Amino acid sequence: MEFLGFLLDGVKALNYQQVLMWIIGAGLIFLAIKKDYEPALLLPIGFGAILVNIPLSSMVDQNVPGYGVVEGIIDFLFNKGIATELFPLVLFVGIGAMIDFGPLLSNPKMLFFGAAAQFGIFGTLLLAVALGFDLKDAASIGIIGAADGPTSIYVANFFQSKYVGPIMVAAYSYMSLVPIIQPFAIKLVTTKKERMIRMPYKPKQVSKTTRILFPIGVSLIAGLIAPSSLSLIGMLMFGNLIRESGVLNSLSKTAQSELANLVTLFLGITIASKMQAADFITIETLVIIGLGLVAFVFDTVFGVFFVKFLNLFTKNKMNPMVGAAGISAFPMSARVIHKMGLKEDPQNFLLMHTVGANVAGQIASVIAGGLIIYLIK
Repeated sequence: MEFLGFLLDGVKALNYQQVLMWIIGAGLIFLAIKKDYEPALLLPIGFGAILVNIPLSSMVDQNVPGYGVVEGIIDFLFNKGIATELFPLVLFVGIGAMIDFGPLLSNPKMLFFGAAAQFGIFGTLLLAVALGFDLKDAASIGIIGAADGPTSIYVANFFQSKYVGPIMVAAYSYMSLVPIIQPFAIKLVTTKKERMIRMPYKPKQVSKTTRILFPIGVSLIAGLIAPSSLSLIGMLMFGNLIRESGVLNSLSKTAQSELANLVTLFLGITIASKMQAADFITIETLVIIGLGLVAFVFDTVFGVFFVKFLNLFTKNKMNPMVGAAGISAFPMSARVIHKMGLKEDPQNFLLMHTVGANVAGQIASVIAGGLIIYLIK
């Protein structure tokens, strides 16, 4: 009878908002499994959203009669892994170890493409302020446009935004929807003729010394320009230095696979800590998700427009789509835009150009996050 009473208490505590969160969680799981949209992220986020919205769930902090407040495992992971910024920073070591900066180093002008594709962050920040959001919350929302989950988490957590949950969910959801959002945005602002522009790739040999000095140099420059970005850029470059050193191959492989995968899984399910129905089902959440989409589209479009602008002054025209790869969604954006080029012209191989712009975007998004922290804190 005691068990039945406890069961009834759970049913009585259930409300429509929690059921709606179950549906949202199930939708994310569907996208992960059926559509294969970033399953390592969306599956744990979706399942976590269901777990934390079961009434009297032991996954979250709760006041248990006779025991006081008992810390749930997901809240524990949030407090130790995200609130301390541990998970995003460790994940950046793995991401850095995955990145080959060779295409960027052989064509350094791609750094400008990465910078141009961050303009949407600042435009969305101003739009969020105009809609009534606090400046720090608006800055946290704007970073969604970087298409970089760890940076979004880092900035939102640094500013202690009360919208951490919606920001994290929007950032990772839009990252997973790159194959849908970017082609749509690119086609809005380009012609078929522009999308068919070929860009021959002439590979340049990048010495090992250059590859080793690059992460060190970037860390020094970023630290001097935007000290607040050094935690993120430093860990990203540390991972890359492990890769390029040539003396830590086993650690490099571990960082790229086991470490990155494990942290991603924990990060995904921990995000659910901020997806409890009472705080998540709000008008502000819908507005933030909408602004995140605006930021994402703006970054894509600004990247395209930047290349179009350069084409006005250059003899050898560049494919405007490459500019859109300057967002930070690595390597998804590079692959998506390469496939778009092949669809328009089966002989149009843009991959090395898009990869160069994409890794530049990874650096630019982190520096942009650091600059926002430095200017607003």
